[in-house]
Order: sequence, then C-alpha cells, then structure tokens
Amino acid sequence: MNNAIFEQDAVVLAFLLIILAAVLYTANSPLPFFRKFYQVVPPILLCYFLPGILNTAGVISGDNSAVYTVASQFLLPASLILLIMGVDLKEIWKLRKKAGLMFIAAALGIVIGGPLAVIIGKALLPGVIVGGEGEDASWRGLGTVAASWTGGSANMAAMYEVFKPSARLYSGMIALDVLISNIWLATLLYGVHKKKKINQWLRADDGDTAGLEQQFKNTNTVERRMATMPEMMLILAVGLGATGLAHLLIGKIVPWIKAVAPQLARFNLTNEFLWLIILTTTFGVLLSFTRARNLERIGSTTVGNVFLYILIASIGMKMNILNVFDTPGLIVIGFIWIAIHAVVIFLVARMFKISYFFLAVASEASVGGVPTASAVAAGFSPALVPVAVLLSVMGYAVGNYAGYICGMLMQWVC
Repeated sequence: MNNAIFEQDAVVLAFLLIILAAVLYTANSPLPFFRKFYQVVPPILLCYFLPGILNTAGVISGDNSAVYTVASQFLLPASLILLIMGVDLKEIWKLRKKAGLMFIAAALGIVIGGPLAVIIGKALLPGVIVGGEGEDASWRGLGTVAASWTGGSANMAAMYEVFKPSARLYSGMIALDVLISNIWLATLLYGVHKKKKINQWLRADDGDTAGLEQQFKNTNTVERRMATMPEMMLILAVGLGATGLAHLLIGKIVPWIKAVAPQLARFNLTNEFLWLIILTTTFGVLLSFTRARNLERIGSTTVGNVFLYILIASIGMKMNILNVFDTPGLIVIGFIWIAIHAVVIFLVARMFKISYFFLAVASEASVGGVPTASAVAAGFSPALVPVAVLLSVMGYAVGNYAGYICGMLMQWVC
C-alpha cells in the first residue's frame, strides 16, 4: 500500500499499541458483553487481524513501515530470551517426541499437498489454474511457496534462485504465501480458543502441556511481585543486551562462513535471521541455568509477552486481504494445498492421540516460522514458546530440501 493515510512509523506504532491495549483490556473486562464476545473471538486473533484491516483499508502501510523490522529484529529475539530463560527446560525436553512427530507430519503435508493440489486444480479447471511455459510455468512459483511453507522466507528466496520463476509469477507467489499463511494462522489461533473440543476429537491426552502451563501459572501467581525501577532496567538489559550481542556476533559469524565455507548456504547457515534465532535461543537456554531465571518472579515474562504481542500486531499489519485478486487461479491451488496439509496433520494427531498444541505449533513452524509459531505457542502459554522456536529452526534446516522435492513433484504433475 503506497499511499496510506498514516505513514509515519511513530503513528503506526501508536495504532498498534492502541489496538493491543483495547483488545487486552476489554478481554479482561467483567462486563457481560465482552465476556460473551471473547468466548467466541479469541483476543490474540483480534490483535493479529485488526491491524490487517487497517492495512487493507489504507489507513496504515505494513509494507512501508519499519515497525515490523524493528519488532522482528529486536523485540522478537529479546522476547525469546526473556521467555525461554524463565521456563523449566527439563519439562520442555519431555515434549520432544510428540513435537518431532508432528513436525514431520506438517512438512509431509506440504510436500505431498503441493502436487495433489495441482492435480485437483487441473481437474476442477483444466488449463486455467496451472500452466505456463518457461519461467512463467506455475510449478516454478509454487516450488518457492513449498520452501516457504516448510521453512521460511529465506528458504523461499533460495528456491527462487533454483527454480527461476519470472518476476511477475514470483510476485504472485509472495501474495499467495502471505494471504494463505495469514488465513491459516488466524485459523490456528481461533483453534486455540477451542482446544478442549479439538483435543476431545483428537482423543489426545493434554496432560504434559497442561502440567507445564499450570507450573507456569503457579509461578506467576505465587512468587511474582512488581519489579522496581532498577530491576525493570535489568530485565530490559538482559533481553535487549543479549539481542545486541547476538547481532554483534552475527556480523562476525556470517561473513566468516561465506568466506570459509560458502557451501553451507544450502543449509541456510549464511542467513542472518536464522543465526539471530539460534543465538538468542541459546542465550535464553544458558540464562535459564543461572540466577537470571529468578527475573521471571518480577515480570521478565510479562515484558517478553509485551514484545511478542507487538510483534503479533506488526505481523498482522502486513496482511492485505485484497491480494486474493492478484492471482485467483493459483490462490485456489493455495487453499487446496493448505487444506491437504490440514487433513494430514489432523489425521496424524488423531492416530497418535497428540494434542492440538503440538499440531498447531508444528504446522505454524512450517508454514509461518519463528514469529508466528511463537505467537501460536503463546496463545497456549508463554512457557511453551521454546517448543515453537525449536521446531521453527528445524524448519529452516529442511526447507530447501522439502521445497525442492515438492517443486519437482509439481513439475511432474503440471
């Protein structure tokens, strides 16, 4: 959106904070109207969706604003540090088997879903939905989306260099990626609100995650107190200071890898954002074994959640609902594709009696990446964010391979 009414970043940030304050305040209101309203509409969904409406209406511009850049480069890493250092990582480790199985199912749902979606699309509208020749061949663009939905934007960019779609086609793929992934994120966030009913259908025992959530709640309610001014500054120094250290190290690590071992680019190890997540996650883990973990008692997780919710709003701000009209044929493929992905992960979860938490976080770790997967996990409990981070980092590692295989399969069926 090039001609938004309000383009100054300070004004855009003000809009996002007003939305967050209004939603979270009314979500905790005792008034009957709000209590009934939020029984139907999850607060976190509104925090995500309302900025998207403002962007679509041209009130603000997600594309031209630096708010998301700041949120993803500074607030997200700091949030991860503050949230991870305050949890019991031994309990998190117990969840690894279910998380790993759902991660495999989520990636598989994308890899097999792409070619199946093409086959179904060709049957529904032969010669209309997919086609093209040379650099305009649909499979070239869809292959980049496959990499994004099994890894992230860095994987999508990598497969762009492999499949070489035309600029016009790739632009449409970016719109498809953003639109479908945003709708899927909204669906998963809404499902958090209905997790008990979903878990009943999945026949899932949610005792492990529920126990961790309860542990987190008990820590908050029993041991917590308001931080003093020096203590709050200490919390900010730990979160943002460690983030600054990560950026400093990235400036040394990435150029060194490019010079010494450029072949590691195939594993995305020359991607700065991947290293930002790896380093800040590592810092959070290390701090959890020190006295810094005691900062959770005075509100470090609250600060981390504030940063995370600003990120959620800034992600929503980049959504433009009208993009659906840019490539209507391939958008149909996208909806069929994500539906197949959904069928696969729900069937696997039901077969192995795995809770909705693992399903939702593993799916978003594939389709969205660290920021949105963390947002989904936070919808369950901030104590569970480390699981989302771990799965997302795994996605970055396999995204290029999964995207390439899926692209080749789609070329074969096109």
